[in-house]
Amino acid sequence: MNTADSSLDQATLRDELGDASARSLLLTMLGEFAYPRREAVWTSTLLSAFTALGVEEKSARQSTARVAAEGLLSSERAGRRTRWSLTDAGGELLREGTERIYSFLADAHEWNSQWLLMSVAVPETQRKLRHQLRTQLTWLGMGSPAPGLWVVPDAGVADKVAAVLDGLGIRSSAFVWTGTWAEIGDLHAMIGAAWELDTVAEQYRKFLSVFQPEPLTGAEAFVAQVRLVQSWRRFPFLDPDLPQSLLPEDWPGRAAAATFHECHDIWHAEAQRAWVEWVPE
Repeated sequence: MNTADSSLDQATLRDELGDASARSLLLTMLGEFAYPRREAVWTSTLLSAFTALGVEEKSARQSTARVAAEGLLSSERAGRRTRWSLTDAGGELLREGTERIYSFLADAHEWNSQWLLMSVAVPETQRKLRHQLRTQLTWLGMGSPAPGLWVVPDAGVADKVAAVLDGLGIRSSAFVWTGTWAEIGDLHAMIGAAWELDTVAEQYRKFLSVFQPEPLTGAEAFVAQVRLVQSWRRFPFLDPDLPQSLLPEDWPGRAAAATFHECHDIWHAEAQRAWVEWVPE
């Protein structure tokens, strides 16, 4: 990645960050640079960081106000300046997100061949409830090979599944089993129907084509690190992290995870230095 290639205009950001919103970029920055320090952040620091990312000041201020309105940030005046601190809710959100991002695919896990299978009925008319259920079950790594049917190769998530059902008030509408595959039917066809692995693999390959562990300094390192984390944070939602034995032989997930950590290690110190330089005296 030479200097010319690594300069990021707005089109590059849209292409490589999936047209990331200013709010999403703000949460990534807070998670990478503010949360670890447990320090308040001046508005001027945020504006400098947003400028490096190609985000206009109006959008930067609006996103900061929006995140504050969501209860994730609180503001404090110091003369004519304003600084922002994470609330308890904001800190917890970033703690959970950071743990998920950095632990995802960090280690290959053993599998005992146990599956969890759930049948649950939610009427078509209850679209909000159906969306909430899908979102929370997907977060647990579950896939849906057929309407109303959910599977995951991890019987250990039974308590978490029960908590989701209780939270949505639909436990009485669900039936859950755990056990081994009976070797009837096509296992790989079921996996393909439950999880869009081809799409996930394509995203991993795009990630590998964009990010290369080469030294960068100053604002370039800052922008590269934010881009890196912004891109990687999507994968825990996309990839169910299936056992290796259930994945295609050429699965690119592990290579992408190794590249993520290698790039982050290379850019981290310079990115942090750039952030500190934007902090006013």
